[in-house]
Amino acid sequence: MDERRLTPFHLAVLVDDLDAARTFYGDLLGCPAGRSSGSWADFDFFGHQLVCHQLPGERPPASSQLVDGHGVPVPHFGVVLPLAEWEALRSRLEAAGVGFRVDPHVRFAGQPGEQHTFFITDPAGNALEFKGFRGLDALFAVGSPR
Repeated sequence: MDERRLTPFHLAVLVDDLDAARTFYGDLLGCPAGRSSGSWADFDFFGHQLVCHQLPGERPPASSQLVDGHGVPVPHFGVVLPLAEWEALRSRLEAAGVGFRVDPHVRFAGQPGEQHTFFITDPAGNALEFKGFRGLDALFAVGSPR
């Protein structure tokens, strides 16, 4: 990785139930709550600003694409964690009985960019990916993805 300083991103997502989003992001994932109103809420999503905007109604259907033999939901968002933090989060979600959209597994095993990953969905159907790396220098490693 080069010498760029990583800065927090800002992401706004649609939810149909703000209270369910507060429970999922705040209680389950442990993301501290920030500012909020009756129709939106900020969360500290692992150092990044995630805003959930309540908008009841139909959502466009999600799609998926094969990556290393697994159907990856598109669109999705997530966070990259050191492997020990990823493993702790995976264990906490398993203990809470959370169903995985894509089960925890190692992607690109033995290749540059090897990563641990899993996908879950929030109560509104937004897909989230959590990646774990042994070293963040592998995040942008160039290899031959399958």
